[in-house]
Amino acid sequence: DLPGNLGYIRSFNGPHSLFCDTIRSLRALAMSHKLGHVLMGERDTRNNLLERVLQHAETSAQYNVFFGRGRDSYDVRGRVAHEAVFNLTDGSFRCPSTQQGYSPFSTWTRGLAWILAGYPEQLEFLSTLPESEFTPLLVGTLKGKQSFLDRFLEVSLAVADFYLENTPVDGVPYWDTGAPGLARMGDYLNRPAEPFNVHEPVDSSAAAISAQGLLRLGKYLIEIGRQEQGEKYFQAALTIADTIFSEPYLSIDPKHQGLILHSVYHRPNGWDYVPSGQHVPCGESSLWGDYHARELALCIQRIAKKESYFTFYGNI
Repeated sequence: DLPGNLGYIRSFNGPHSLFCDTIRSLRALAMSHKLGHVLMGERDTRNNLLERVLQHAETSAQYNVFFGRGRDSYDVRGRVAHEAVFNLTDGSFRCPSTQQGYSPFSTWTRGLAWILAGYPEQLEFLSTLPESEFTPLLVGTLKGKQSFLDRFLEVSLAVADFYLENTPVDGVPYWDTGAPGLARMGDYLNRPAEPFNVHEPVDSSAAAISAQGLLRLGKYLIEIGRQEQGEKYFQAALTIADTIFSEPYLSIDPKHQGLILHSVYHRPNGWDYVPSGQHVPCGESSLWGDYHARELALCIQRIAKKESYFTFYGNI
């Protein structure tokens, strides 16, 4: 618990650690709330799971996402810090950090992708709930359904814009927007990503995850009457899909166990395979990249066939 009725689900690093990744796991709490569940605490206190969703999301928004308002010297709108570290004695924020990015003051693009996918899908979920479910809840300064919808949309737009501004034209980003080798790649944003370059790896998993977020954000904006803005994000999602579902990203080797190639797991630790003759990791898949590519494909297929729109909460 933090001051202002904020709080977060701790990462595996310890109780001081808030990962941006966890926003994607809030679908489990949201679904449990939808099914009528509560979290039973000490002395049989009943904890509202929707409130836990909103607390974690708002804490992540405040401390993992940047809005260009002078929070620190590297406060660029839409930038994402992988980890936020807190002082457990008084609940105060200490610093941004990262486990898989280049630095706390650059943006690890899969971390950005988790935020970009997580907030739009929660925005869709929240929009289905009645006002009465929000009435008793105060999280930070947010109270009432519309205030939460506005906040989730603000976060979604900021990170979506940052993604588009810092990703090559085909929609596949490099693994970190501050990776030092990018400075040696010239005008790399205005040409397709280069998975076989000699400086820095791309990350197709970040692309697959982000595409789903852009798709959902675009659809949401269109449905609330912001057609032109929504189409921009929706079309960006389709551009990414067209890229990763084609070579050289789509695996066509029947002996390869993955689906989407050129994903990066943990660049700083050197855990990724570098093929003979290459200088950076490339040519491999990851569980989260392949999973989200399948979800992305399912979303697009259902929309194209005018079937029921794919959401984690279904039609209950």
